[in-house]
Amino acid sequence: MNLIKRNWSNMPGVPNLFDDFFNRELFNWGNNNYSSTSTTVPSVNIMENADAYEVQVAAPGMEKNDFEIKLDGNLLTISSSKQDSSETKEKNFTRREFSYQSFQRSFELPKDVVDQENIQAKYENGLLKLTIPKKEEAKQKPPRLIEIT
Repeated sequence: MNLIKRNWSNMPGVPNLFDDFFNRELFNWGNNNYSSTSTTVPSVNIMENADAYEVQVAAPGMEKNDFEIKLDGNLLTISSSKQDSSETKEKNFTRREFSYQSFQRSFELPKDVVDQENIQAKYENGLLKLTIPKKEEAKQKPPRLIEIT
């Protein structure tokens, strides 16, 4: 059996319709921000400046008590779990709803660079912000002019 590549050039409308239908976002699972368990994984921004690393986690609808932040050696782990349930009882029926959200993101920090004792975290307006200061000896020094003698 041979595989034959179909050349649709003699049918100009067919490939565009076919390709358009199967290339839509609905079928592009890899482009969505979903994990393999169909739960959302928050987006993370990591920035570095001369004095510190800044990590921003977009997690709207949560509270600061929903997060757990651990530093184990050089591995920074940010995790969260939130559970919600409600129940409505009427004459003829009982309605129960529940939801569970969780995520975990881990980042390996540079060795011997981070001032572990002064890491700060703040949650405000749906954004978890971590400031991870650098040790003094790890901060980049300004360029030094070397005099020629």
